Amino acid sequence: TIPLKDGIIAYDNIFQGCKKLKHVHLVEEAVLHETIAALQLEEWKIVMKDKIGVINQILPTTPAGGFGDDAGGKSQAMQSWIRSVLGKIIHYQAEHQRYLNEDIATSLQLALSQDIVMNNVLTFL
Repeated sequence: TIPLKDGIIAYDNIFQGCKKLKHVHLVEEAVLHETIAALQLEEWKIVMKDKIGVINQILPTTPAGGFGDDAGGKSQAMQSWIRSVLGKIIHYQAEHQRYLNEDIATSLQLALSQDIVMNNVLTFL
């Protein structure tokens, strides 16, 4: 079980020789799934669920490495996966906020006179 935090796996050889490492559970996975459920578009939810699950498809076939300089690839695979998941979440949250801001701006434009919206409200969005 690991947290979904960039930099949590600091060394490329941290899982060297761990041939039985084939599955990852996330700390606070329920919170992550709540975040995904709150995303605005169904496509985003599907992409995130797939992205979260991909590590458990990759790890069983990723080399564990051996002794000496052979670090294997499990650490690098997990580092890349964590960055990918976090990057996508941040991207979708920003897009979600942008859509909300657009909806707010549209609602304000309908409710208020155009002059008030352009000069006093939109400058703060």
